[in-house]
Amino acid sequence: MANLPTLKQLKYLCAVAELKHFSQAAKACFVSQSTLSAGIIELEQSLGVTLIDRSQKQVSLTAIGREVRQRAVSILTEADDLVALAESAHEPFTTEMRLGVIPTIAPFLLPDILKALRQRYPKFKLYIREDQSGNLLRDLAAGELDLLLLALPYPAEGVTNMHLFYDELLLACNKGSEYSRDKKLTTKELKNTDLLLLEEGHCLRDHVLEACELNNSDIKVPYYATSLNTVIQMVANDIGISILPKMAVDANILRGTTVETHPFVDKKVQRSIGLMWRNSSPRQTEYMQVGELINEGMANYK
Repeated sequence: MANLPTLKQLKYLCAVAELKHFSQAAKACFVSQSTLSAGIIELEQSLGVTLIDRSQKQVSLTAIGREVRQRAVSILTEADDLVALAESAHEPFTTEMRLGVIPTIAPFLLPDILKALRQRYPKFKLYIREDQSGNLLRDLAAGELDLLLLALPYPAEGVTNMHLFYDELLLACNKGSEYSRDKKLTTKELKNTDLLLLEEGHCLRDHVLEACELNNSDIKVPYYATSLNTVIQMVANDIGISILPKMAVDANILRGTTVETHPFVDKKVQRSIGLMWRNSSPRQTEYMQVGELINEGMANYK
């Protein structure tokens, strides 16, 4: 009968699988390469299978190695939740929390959140990771993040969503353009326009199309951008129009530009902002308190 693997061995395997490099994996695990290699060999010996294909120059897992790695991620996540369960017995916000936030929210909402948390819970440590929704969800499932702040809905399994508030989406055009002169633009008039959007992977792109009831075939996209700041510069150069979140506009992202925004007249175009966490997490009460704190901040801001 195979010996039970240790959490440390499983962590080593997951690190190698993710980074595809032994020395980088060792650095990520804060051990020497020889220690990491020995740990994986011990894991292979205890399970009686080969997990890493060493016949190729590039590090890759064997078929059984990929299955073991998938199970290892679940086991490590459950172990993290076990620790969190014990920590939840203490006062709330006394242990660290790892929050993932998408780029179209982070710079506009986080400053106020962090300030409020620091004032109420001065010893609380909140670690922030900014990335696209898909990457954040992967890290949430792997136990590398505890809580996500993103635009909903976003397809995911085994998670709980908490809607916080709606963020209005506004038409952005350059001052003096035809869209600026006609300030009664409807969503239907966006068809066949040069609409500047964020590149694939940014959920704002999908939410804009959904909220405006548009398909990819309905619009012309001259360029894709990697950030809202880039979108704004292109709008200012009359390359096209765009749709911007009101929270970004309220945070003065347009300062120093000739870009102006207008609401749509036919309907309110908006996205839902909310929190997401694993169903198995024992810290749901704390996450809901974070959500209440965000809503309090938004109410005071308005």
